[in-house]
Order: sequence, then structure tokens, then C-alpha cells
Amino acid sequence: MTGSLIVCPHCARLHQRISLKPGAVASCVRCGNELYRQSGLSLQSWLAVTWGALAVFCVANYFPVAYLSMQGLTLSASLPKALFITYEQGSYFVALTAALFTFVFPLGQILFVMWALQCIRRRHLPRDFHYGLRVLEGLSHWSMVPVLLLGIVVAMVKLSDMAVLRLGEGLWAFGALSVFLTMLSRVSAARLWRYAEDAGLVVRSGTTVDLNQAVAGCTACGCVQNMPAAGARSCERCGAFFHFRKPLVRHRVWALIITASILYIPANVLPVMNLRLPTGESAHTILGGVIELWRYGSWDLALVVFIASVVVPLSKLIALSLLMLRRHWHGVQIQRQRTRLYEMVEFVGQWSMLDVFVVLLLSAMVDFPGMAQMSAEPGAACFGLVVILTMFATMSYDPRLGWDQASGVPATPRPAAR
Repeated sequence: MTGSLIVCPHCARLHQRISLKPGAVASCVRCGNELYRQSGLSLQSWLAVTWGALAVFCVANYFPVAYLSMQGLTLSASLPKALFITYEQGSYFVALTAALFTFVFPLGQILFVMWALQCIRRRHLPRDFHYGLRVLEGLSHWSMVPVLLLGIVVAMVKLSDMAVLRLGEGLWAFGALSVFLTMLSRVSAARLWRYAEDAGLVVRSGTTVDLNQAVAGCTACGCVQNMPAAGARSCERCGAFFHFRKPLVRHRVWALIITASILYIPANVLPVMNLRLPTGESAHTILGGVIELWRYGSWDLALVVFIASVVVPLSKLIALSLLMLRRHWHGVQIQRQRTRLYEMVEFVGQWSMLDVFVVLLLSAMVDFPGMAQMSAEPGAACFGLVVILTMFATMSYDPRLGWDQASGVPATPRPAAR
């Protein structure tokens, strides 16, 4: 059979990839998941976006996001300074995770997309091209610059009554960087593989498939191929080892959910930050920070922080538990609802890191020795672990298992719905 095939990652429905008009979206005819969309930008335009993102990234991390003045003293707060101060205060986990999510991974995402686009544009793929796209796929899940931008705004509102505050050049740069990275999130590893397919640089997906045997898509490059009886193989296109379905899903997801649920208690009970003033010290929990924003009159930001830091983590734990408990429910409509629930959990995953970034930034903004200083406390590390564990649980869950038990699904490939 000739042609390019694509498998829905949420329900394992086999489709034939079709050409679309710019801006059009191809959705799965079975579960409604977005399979791919046709961009209106050319490869050269996407390269220009990556160069713009790299330039803005440098500006955002070089210039301060804010200038603060207190009793004649003035300091500037930037992301690298916040990371350094938090590390010096002994909050190693908070500093290292924040450095990865807000500096290393976003920079890596920009550079790997730029490198891959250059290779495709030059019509020459190096031997390590597939390794680079695997790294890019991992980085894109953990790049959290938009969450950091919201954290900067929340931190500034909290300090509005404590010091004279002036916006820095880095704040505007982070706003622009969030826009650039949101655009580059469309240039996923799967899209880059499709670009390489259309350019004739790699084998087209599904060209050697026998539909009378079990088929699956490679989790690294999406290439559709037949699966052996053992249910695992190395991809014929990129060499990645993948399974017909994720192994030991039930054990891994439940282990991550239970561990995150246990850590959720100290994350909300223990203080996430400590404020030292000449009059004494005061510890603040997550709910305490929400109440403080409400008292300042910033009810909108208080609501955002409450949803991101309390409602979202708890909802993720409940939703993942429901998905695991109801994995044997049958029916196409029920599976569609479960798929929508999984997509919601997947979408909101990283926004729970908001409070951790707020604590990180406050440590840099409130650093007036002898007058006022803030530092991260164990509650911030526990909360960060909860977010990371729930994200790993979401990645470990396999929504295809429920669809495997749904009845009445044709086995032959059909064009994706527009």
C-alpha cells in the first residue's frame, strides 16, 4: 500500500494523511483529537521566528524584569539573579527545577527547532537528526515561559505595597518570548517529521504496512508500521524502540498518583516562603498567599493563583484517578468524554508551577539585607514535586487502552476529518 498514514495518539485510529489549505486542521474521525494542522508559514518564515525567539530570549534574561526601591536602596531583579539567590539560600531543588523549566528547556527548544528547520531547508538530514527530534519532543513538554510570565505579574502585585516598583525591560521581553514560544509549540517533532516526509528526505509513513496485521505508530517519529507478536519493535525509520501500547500503565500511573497525593498535603500545610523583616519573621502558605492577594484588592490574580495552585493540582489527581478507575468502561461516547478529560489534564499540567515561580521571583525582588528578605521554604519544593509527578502520570497514561475495548470501529484507514 502506498501513501502516508498517520495514527491518532489518543485512540489509535488509522488515517490517511491528506493535504490541507493553510490554517486548516485535520481531526481524528473517531475521537476528535487534532492530528495535524497546515501552517500558513513557510520553512523560511519559521526560521525567522526561531531567530526572533532567540534574540528575545537573550534580552529577557539579560535585562531586569523589575526595579525595586525601599528606603533609598534600589535593586534590580532578573531571572538569572533569582535562580542564583534561591540556590544560595539553600533551596536547591526549587532553583534547579526552575532553571530547567524557564531557562534550559526553552533555550533548547528554540535551538533544536532552528537546527531541524535548517536541516530540512538544506535538504540534508544528519545521522543524529532523529536523536535531536526526540530531545525536542521532551523539551516541549517542560518549557514553561508563559507560566513564568504570569508568575512575574503575581510577584509584582504582591510587592506593590512593600516597595516602589518600576517595570524592567526584561518583563516586556518575556511577554514577547511567550508569544514566540507559543508559536514554536506548533513546530513539534511530529510536524518536522512530516516536513521531512514531504521533502522526500525520509521514508513516508505506512508505505510498507500490511493492514491484515497489527499496526502502530512510532512514538518518536509517528511512522506507521506493522507490529510483531511480542508487541514491541524498533522503528524502521528512526530506530526508536516502542511498544504497541505503553507497558505497565496501571502500576506506573497509580504509583505516581499516590506519591503526588501524599506530597500534596505538606505542599499545602508547610510554608512555601518566609518573609524576614526588622519586626520579625512570617511564613506564608499557598492559601495564605491567595488570601493576601485578595486583601490587596487583586481578586482577579487571587482567583488565578487559587485555580492554578489549588484547584488544578487537585483536579488533576482526581481526573487521573477517575481515568484509571474507569478504564474498563465501554462505548464510543464514554471514550470520547474520557479523551476530552485526558486532553484537559494534559493541557493544564504545567500551569500549577505558578506558585513555585512566584516564590523564586520574590526571593530576588525582596533582597534588602537588614530591611526585608524573602526565601523559599520546604513547601515550595513539595509543591514542585507534586506538579512534576502529576505531569509524569499524565505522560504515562495511555488513552488508547480504553478505545481498544470500544466496539464498532472500522480497521481500514480513512482520510482525516477537516
